Amino acid sequence: MAEEKPSLPADYVVPKVWEYKEQGGTFGGTNRPYAGAWGEDKPLEKGEHKIQLYSMGTPNGVKVTILLEELVETFPDFEYDAWLIPINGVQFTSGFHSVNPNSKIPAMMDYSDKDKPVRVFESGSIMLYLADKFDKDGKFFPKEYPARAECQSWLMWQMGSAPFIGGGFGHFYHYAPVKIEYAINRYAMETKRLLDVLDKHLGEGSKQYVCGDQYTIADMAIWPWIGWLVDGKIYGEAAEFLQVQEYKNVCAWSKRIGERPAVKRGVMVNRPFGEKSQQLHNRHARSDFETKTQDKLEAA
Repeated sequence: MAEEKPSLPADYVVPKVWEYKEQGGTFGGTNRPYAGAWGEDKPLEKGEHKIQLYSMGTPNGVKVTILLEELVETFPDFEYDAWLIPINGVQFTSGFHSVNPNSKIPAMMDYSDKDKPVRVFESGSIMLYLADKFDKDGKFFPKEYPARAECQSWLMWQMGSAPFIGGGFGHFYHYAPVKIEYAINRYAMETKRLLDVLDKHLGEGSKQYVCGDQYTIADMAIWPWIGWLVDGKIYGEAAEFLQVQEYKNVCAWSKRIGERPAVKRGVMVNRPFGEKSQQLHNRHARSDFETKTQDKLEAA
């Protein structure tokens, strides 16, 4: 006879066949067990630049806008448009679904070749695409091995870690409509293990960045997830709960990344929350950071 295990709620019994029920909580209303565009039939907006980003200032969105701002700072002729896609259902419109069939931000269009526009979705894929195409000297993504492989491996480490940190720990600790001890403990343990992985790695030879002395797309990808966590900027009181001060190498690394001018700008792009002086809902020009933040638009 199978051992009976405690349930939450207490009267919950796992059914033979799963049936959809709206979950509730912060994002429950936008979750569905099927793909496709079920929102408004609405095309995406398009600006004047070749690169068009459709995103929101979540960790996955920010790692792309950080890279875009680093490219803007490095290459005088590089520009892009960024359009805010709030994840409150807009991601399921027909226009966004045509760019990303998975209906998740960020997604990007490259119109460099007007006859053959390129769509790119998934944040890591967008970063690799941008680095390969525009970072010709390998400033942010090394061209030679083994450095290239190391950078690529840490980028994939972040992509694999994000579901445990965000969808696991962040969801059950901060967003879920009920507190489940087993789930919180399970994902808190894994999040601390990931923090320890990065902390020990950075401590080997006193690395300045994830790949040694070179600042790369791996740092840009990891920082909005791990950096924001140790800086106490996501998931409520999570930094205290996880005792992040124990990870001294990670904390020092996070501060180092956060002080970069392009990082400070990248954090602002497609941001619809927080201080209005730090919100640049849509970004179309370098000067927008001085003239188009939400506080200035509302004061006009």
